[in-house]
Amino acid sequence: MGNKLKLAVAEPTLAGAATTDVAETLFFSFNASYIAYAHTICAYTAFLSAFVVGCYLHYYKIVENASFGYPDEWFPSVSATIGDRYPERSVFQVVIAVTSGPRFLLLAFNFVKLYKPNSAKPWLALISGVLRTFTCGGWVYITSTDDHDFHDIFMILYLVLTIPWTVFVTIASPKGSTVRTGRFYTAVTFFGTLVPLVYWFIQHKVHVRPGAYSIYAYFEWSLVLWDVAFDAWSILDFSDIEIRIFSTGVAFAPAKKTLAAAKTETKTQADEFSTVEFLVNLINAYIFWTVITALLLCVWYFPLWYMGLSGYEVTIISIFVPNIFLAFPFIRNFFARFPLVGRTLTVIFGIGAYKLEDPEQKLMAVTAGTFFAIASFVTEFWALSTQPKKFTSFSTTFIVGLLTTTVLKYVFYSNNPVWPIMHEANGGYNATGIFVGLLGAFFTPSVIAPASTKTVQRSGGSLLLASVGFAGYFYSIQAYLGDSGTLVTWIWEGFPIRGATPITGGIVFFIAFIFGVIAALKVNSKVLSSIYYNLIVGGGSAIVFFNLKGWNGFAGAALHVLYLASITPIIFEGLVGFNPGAAFFLGFLIDILISLGSIWVVAYAFVPGGPLLRERMDLIVIVSFALILLGVLNYNLRIQSSHITKLNQGKNLFKQTLTVLTVLLAISASTFIKRYPTVPYKPYNEESRSFTAGIWCVHFGLDNDMWSSETRMKNLIEEAQVDIIGLLETDTQRMIGGNRDFTQTIAEELGMYTDYGPGPNKHTWGSALLSKFPIINSTHHLLPSPVGELAPAIHATLDIYGELVDVVVFHSGQEEDVEDRRLQSLGIRDILGSSNRPRVLLSYLVTEPLTGNYNTYVSEESGVYDIDSTDWDRWCEYILFRDLKKVAYARISRSTITDTELQIAKFKLLTDEQKEANDIDFLYGNHYVNEEDIDENLRMPQLFRGDGVRGHRYHVFDEPRYFAP
Repeated sequence: MGNKLKLAVAEPTLAGAATTDVAETLFFSFNASYIAYAHTICAYTAFLSAFVVGCYLHYYKIVENASFGYPDEWFPSVSATIGDRYPERSVFQVVIAVTSGPRFLLLAFNFVKLYKPNSAKPWLALISGVLRTFTCGGWVYITSTDDHDFHDIFMILYLVLTIPWTVFVTIASPKGSTVRTGRFYTAVTFFGTLVPLVYWFIQHKVHVRPGAYSIYAYFEWSLVLWDVAFDAWSILDFSDIEIRIFSTGVAFAPAKKTLAAAKTETKTQADEFSTVEFLVNLINAYIFWTVITALLLCVWYFPLWYMGLSGYEVTIISIFVPNIFLAFPFIRNFFARFPLVGRTLTVIFGIGAYKLEDPEQKLMAVTAGTFFAIASFVTEFWALSTQPKKFTSFSTTFIVGLLTTTVLKYVFYSNNPVWPIMHEANGGYNATGIFVGLLGAFFTPSVIAPASTKTVQRSGGSLLLASVGFAGYFYSIQAYLGDSGTLVTWIWEGFPIRGATPITGGIVFFIAFIFGVIAALKVNSKVLSSIYYNLIVGGGSAIVFFNLKGWNGFAGAALHVLYLASITPIIFEGLVGFNPGAAFFLGFLIDILISLGSIWVVAYAFVPGGPLLRERMDLIVIVSFALILLGVLNYNLRIQSSHITKLNQGKNLFKQTLTVLTVLLAISASTFIKRYPTVPYKPYNEESRSFTAGIWCVHFGLDNDMWSSETRMKNLIEEAQVDIIGLLETDTQRMIGGNRDFTQTIAEELGMYTDYGPGPNKHTWGSALLSKFPIINSTHHLLPSPVGELAPAIHATLDIYGELVDVVVFHSGQEEDVEDRRLQSLGIRDILGSSNRPRVLLSYLVTEPLTGNYNTYVSEESGVYDIDSTDWDRWCEYILFRDLKKVAYARISRSTITDTELQIAKFKLLTDEQKEANDIDFLYGNHYVNEEDIDENLRMPQLFRGDGVRGHRYHVFDEPRYFAP
């Protein structure tokens, strides 16, 4: 007997088999919305997979057009992505073919769902939809490479048929329904996008404007997103149709829901974040944190070059100024009703800033991005505060977004891969960040608060307490949770290793962070807001990590990470009910003041009023934590007055969060395994038993054009075959440095041990020692600085070919503070003079050769000699040594990496005969020889002779200097 298709108006029962002569068996049933889900997922996957494969394999080719290529053009068009190259073309065509099944089913069910007797609208929608699908096949399978004219003809027909398809489907939808409203706005946005699309195409084709085609491509891809999104509304439309597969046929029936249950579910779902919404808000949170942390990092570039306040620091007002505008309800309502606007502009300006080569323009773009990031965050906070479950989900994605940022920084050696200081050449994934960010922006749902409940009616507490609590909390999570290695550098005390490293500490940091997020969701809010929890766990952990070192100090740091993550809902709930513009204006303003204070503690020599906060990081920690306590107090006052007994959670929130946390932990664990060193490091010229030492002031890892410079630094160090190097101006584990550590990239990729020197809590600009040889022991020093900036030093003992050699890395104070530099020279003299081992000083001395403090560094008391006392052109960098045989000395130009050259010297250990002879003139004098007199395996790299490579060449002498072997 043939199968039957049964269309049921009322729900059929399994006894429906009475209409046949055999018993019916129900195989399975499913909701018709899965058809729309399948269509949406397959369609997006087709385009996204082609985009990812195309960018990975043929990026430079698919962004190129008839007029321009990269870097003038940077974003590929849809046609170039899906049709120009193999295998992305094949990937797209295969997946889009899979989409055809759900597509035709979607057309059929749209017709069934929208059908009305004596109405032509469903028929016109069906006919135009079918024709439109066939024209889609035309431009998909006839690519622009195959036949440009036919490809364009089918594309134009497709767009023309989109008009009746969207119009008739929309007007046939029930009046006043969410589906009809959604389809209307999606269609309007689709056709509205055609206007800038045409404009930028004309700019490209007629005016031949560089970059116009990439901007055109943004809108072209937007059309794809809106096109598929229009059909995605069928997910809601089909949700009340159930498809049942029987042994004798297929039946369509209403889904099992009573009217009352449907209303209850609808009301519940309105206050639930779906998994898609959760992921979208997680993306938005990641973009938010990326842009916010980029602002101070980009601002920092300018005072570095001005050696003081530059005026560009005023851009930080973009963090609190947006809240002035949000005090006006019509502006607040606009951003809430159209979150796409704020989120898109955040991505375009904040992430897209990397396309701007000029540092000033880049900073201005990041400033604009920050403005819209804050506006979007505050608006969504305000609107969702009327929907308790969604609000809790929003606060959760906010803190998990920060965790996502730190995990990705762990993967990328403490750099956020989509920061505007990153680009493809130094490991950036900016284009991917823009694409993902725009996905988050496009799919952010409207969060407009009901007009009758624009604020939650609560009493108790005060706006001031809420704001200062948020300020302390926001500063703390950005300063301490912004990178997994930040607090590691606070407790680091040198070799032998007695505590966490950025690799081992990172995985502990993430576990603590994850437990903090779980605690925020599962631990009773009365516990999290109790005075005992906050003082013992929060305050106690702060005292421990600030005062102790090694694993004990790091245990306190990990507990403090857990604490800060766990109180997120307390701080957020305490802000609910206040005017968002006023509350966040004050909160972000105070946050900026604390942040500036955390800079003033080390920059006191360059800023007005600096001495008031000189070396007072303890005050910053105390004040920020005290403000958090005031925020917790505010929460307690509000729950007592408003009878808030429990934070509201959706039924799926914990599952969604736990899934994301598991993925992030898996990424962290795999990165830990990948990065953990398993083999001993080896020097470059082991067979010659020599080693090359170098000194370099690297300007906080930002090059002259505001790009992160560690990749270029690594390349030069590797090509110069430097085995031991002292790096100065390395303390970037602060908010102004982006909470990053560029030595990780250099050390791990070159295979070097690292001593990070005095940490951020020691108020120096930083010094680091990287060595191919094992570091047996190291001690950190802060040299006397009664007036000016603190001078850090590292005194390390290395095992070089079985012999212990002392290496000292030192950064002297600034030129203006004469007494400071005199006292510091005495301190280094004593450190060098205290050793009876061979020793090397890699230093930044701020003195001229043969005069002044130079004669303290090079003296009988210090016991060291100058690598080349005839080199008169030095002012800052010096290499001094003792009980080693100098082989060669060279100066390599910096290109645009920093403002200081790389100085290197090659040494050999003394033989027993040389030690016994102790010929001072032979060992330390300047007996120059020609390179031909030196064994080939002892010569400096030939790469830097003449014009050199990438702007690096031997200069001053135009070649290395060699000394008698």
